[in-house]
Amino acid sequence: MARQVIVKLDIGDGFVIRSFETADADAIAMYADNRKVSLGLRDLFPYPYTIKDARDWLAHAMNQDPECNFAIASPDEVIGGIGVGLFRGERRLSGEVGYWLGEPFWGRGIATRAVVAFSKYVFETYDLVRAYAEVFSSNPASMRVLEKAGYRLVGHFHNAIVKDEKILDLYVYERLRADVAEPWA
Repeated sequence: MARQVIVKLDIGDGFVIRSFETADADAIAMYADNRKVSLGLRDLFPYPYTIKDARDWLAHAMNQDPECNFAIASPDEVIGGIGVGLFRGERRLSGEVGYWLGEPFWGRGIATRAVVAFSKYVFETYDLVRAYAEVFSSNPASMRVLEKAGYRLVGHFHNAIVKDEKILDLYVYERLRADVAEPWA
């Protein structure tokens, strides 16, 4: 069984990034079962999103070693998630950051604060020199989150993905460990 490290990062206004807990299933299912949320994420993020999906996700996330996926939470409940994909082989020094937030919490700066705090945590915790994120052209709000968090656009792939039966462009943003000398957003 993987070891469970308890993580808690304060991102302001009572919101935190923390380790997932079994009791998070209902809130995850409630906020994740939203077409607008799923449209900004890979197809691995199911829609509709059921309580079974939430329980399966928690079983996976809570047994990772090292722990790579975390809850974004209010004082009362989980409102989203954030994580980093770690790789082996030639990409072992890069990590892919991903995140989502329940729609009632959009436009309040929570995602930006989460990405800033989590990116700092990623460089302090994992042996990475690069964190990157991929964003669909249909999600300009996520592009703004990354830009405000100090990520820079490094790639634009035309007609690179299909989401909701639409062909979309894919944008790649990155932040390097060397950028840490620059102030965090």
